[in-house]
Order: sequence, then C-alpha cells, then structure tokens
Amino acid sequence: MFAERRQRFLDAIGPGVAVFPAAPVVIRNNDVEHEYRQDSDMQYLSGFEEPESVLVLSNRHPKHRSVLFVRPRDPDREVWDGPRAGVDGAVRDFGVDAAFPIAELDQRLPEYLEDVPRLHYRLMEDAAFDAHVFGAIQRIRGRKRSPARPPSEIVDPTVVLHEMRLHKSADELRIMRRAIEVSRDAHLAAMRVALPGAYEYEVEAEILRVFRAGGSERPAYGSIVGSGPNATVLHYRKNDRRLADGDLLLIDAGCELEFYASDITRTFPVNGRFSDPQKALYEVVLESQLEAIAMTRPGVTLDAIHERVVRVITAGLLRLGLLEGDIEEAIRTEAYKPYYMHRTSHWLGMDVHDVGSYFAGAKPRPLEADVVLTIEPGIYISPSASVDAKWRGIGIRIEDDVRVTTDGAEVMSHDVPKTVADVEAALKNR
Repeated sequence: MFAERRQRFLDAIGPGVAVFPAAPVVIRNNDVEHEYRQDSDMQYLSGFEEPESVLVLSNRHPKHRSVLFVRPRDPDREVWDGPRAGVDGAVRDFGVDAAFPIAELDQRLPEYLEDVPRLHYRLMEDAAFDAHVFGAIQRIRGRKRSPARPPSEIVDPTVVLHEMRLHKSADELRIMRRAIEVSRDAHLAAMRVALPGAYEYEVEAEILRVFRAGGSERPAYGSIVGSGPNATVLHYRKNDRRLADGDLLLIDAGCELEFYASDITRTFPVNGRFSDPQKALYEVVLESQLEAIAMTRPGVTLDAIHERVVRVITAGLLRLGLLEGDIEEAIRTEAYKPYYMHRTSHWLGMDVHDVGSYFAGAKPRPLEADVVLTIEPGIYISPSASVDAKWRGIGIRIEDDVRVTTDGAEVMSHDVPKTVADVEAALKNR
C-alpha cells in the first residue's frame, strides 16, 4: 500500500525530488515528552512511525526512488524507549530502496538534489528542518568546480499529496469504518454512565476506556463532554462539571485507529427525557442535518450544504421565537450567528480536520466520490442570551461521518442513536 502511494505521488509530480521530515518530538514539561504521533504525510507515504526520520522520494536517482534516514539501532536507548527499526529494518520492513543513519542526512541529501529541476518540500513548517534543506542546496552551490546544479524551484508537495489523501481508498475506508464502530461503542457506553450526579470526567473516562478496549491508539482529538451550559461552549475541554437532572449532555468524541480519525457528536438528556424546549431545538438541528445529508452527493458543494443548514436553522429559530422578522433578511444579516456560528462540514481522514482544498480555483469545489466529511449543525443558546429563560443554556450539536458515494452519501456513523425516539429508547434501560 505504501509503495503504491509513493509511486502514484512520484508519477504525479514528474521529474523531481520530494523531502518529508518526521514530526518533531515535543517536550511536555522539563524532560517529559508528549506522546509521539507521526506526521500524517510521512505516515501516509511510508508507514514509518519513529521520530528523527526523513523520507526522500526521487524520480531522478538511478537506483533510489525511496530512501529513509532513520535512527540507528542503539541497545542502550532501546532499553528506555523501545526497539528501533534501524537502517536494516527500514529497508526490510518498510520497502524503501535504501536507508541511512539520520546523522548522515546533511552529507547525503545534496547527492539526491544535484541536477534536480524541482524540489518538492513544504517550507515554513519546521524552521529547524528548513536549515537542513537550505544547507544541502548551499553545498551544491558551493561546489564551484562541479557541473552539478541545485534545484531552481521549490514547490509545496502537499498540493499533490493532499489531493491523494482526500480521496479515500477501499483500505482507508475499511479502517475508518472500524474507527467509527469503536467510537459508536464509546458513545453508547457514555450514554449508559451519564446519569444525574456523575461528573463529566467520569463520562470522558468511559469513552477513553472503550477507545482503548477497541484497539484505538489514541483519541483523534480532545473529547468534549459538556453538560448544561457547558454544551454552549464549542471547544469546551475542562470536563469537570457534575451532571444535573434536566441537563443536556453534548459529547463530541472520536477515536483514532491506525492513524485514521472518527468524529461523532451526540446530545442527549441525562435524565432520559428531553424537556419541551430541548426537544424543540433538537428537532430543528436534526432536521437541518438530515436535509444536509440528503443533499450530499457528487457535484454539490459544502457551501451549498451549509447554506441549506443555515436556512433550516434560521427558519426554526424564527418559528420558535428566538429570532424575529423575515427569513431572507435574517439570513442576509446573519441574525442566526449568535446561535449557529460555525460551518457545517470539514474533511475527515488521517487528521480530524483533514487535508484537501475546499476550493477549485476561486470557487467552492464540488464533492466527489470517496471523500469523507462531517455534517455537524448545531444551536447554542448562551446562558446570558437575551431570550426567554426556557431557552438559555441549551447547546445541541449532531455530527455524523459521511462518505460521498457515486450517487449519494453513506452515513458511516448511522447506528449511533440520534432521533428523539431512538435517543430516549437508548437511555431508557440504563
């Protein structure tokens, strides 16, 4: 799979060389590191998960189309940090043509860049690594008596690579479906433990337990477990409030499995029954989401989907008395924005906000088969909003992971309950 991706990438860029560094190790505090997670582009092309590594892809070298620079085996360090692939393992286990110790990068990189018309490298992402690339170019320039020339162009490789990543293969979709299944199990488990008197962090702990029990390496992002007024904070992360009878609980949580993310949000009453105001707002959000899903197919744009969601939500807010006046004027003046302030969709893949352009030229790009996106409308009424008190402090979001098919959409997270009846049924026998 990785060899096929590398070949497709090299075929797409034409004569040239591409350089992809690993994600850097990040210090959490003093001498403690954050959990390491490989750069998604590096992982997509190599499957190599170790830090302090570099992938070089070449259409110009006579023998080496793919090269890894890696940490050498080191028995002393491996006692502390675990086994390394080393130079031999990089070739044997990851299918590259050659591998060298990372300490030899500065010496060897100029050899791969000599007489190459175009270098594909993303500048300004890692200033420390930029210095290695610029140093290699300068070494070639400094060889005054050599006919070799450095690249005359530096091009961002992600223009090609991120389009590859946007369109999911059958293998990628299989992994994503499994990640979504694990996240489904976590949401259902959370519903079982989210009773009045429990703390948000207890619900979060159950979600994380199910993620790991299902084989997930890590959450795809920090889980949002927001009860009552906390559900109106879009990126609420403290997760320390005690759940009260009458609260809605908004859970936005998804696991990462084999480097692929899931992203699901559900909102439900912790006592098992929606109040009338909660139900009224929930039905508006659900209606907007179902209409958005029904629109999702090749040729439609995310902007068009968002505009439809805005119209349904605005109509609902007018109907319930949270807005006044004419719907066209309310949309034109963005009167809905205090209650629905974010976009409806984003790409989903190796990154939870995955790569790939949202535009074709200056216009929103039409959807294509086998891209995966979220559809996640919401309504958030601040506790301090100037509305009838019955609406204040209600936050609702419903989010599903959706694959565009050749003629419509597959809701990959369809079996996480979301209608009022299904949610209340799931909560009934806890």
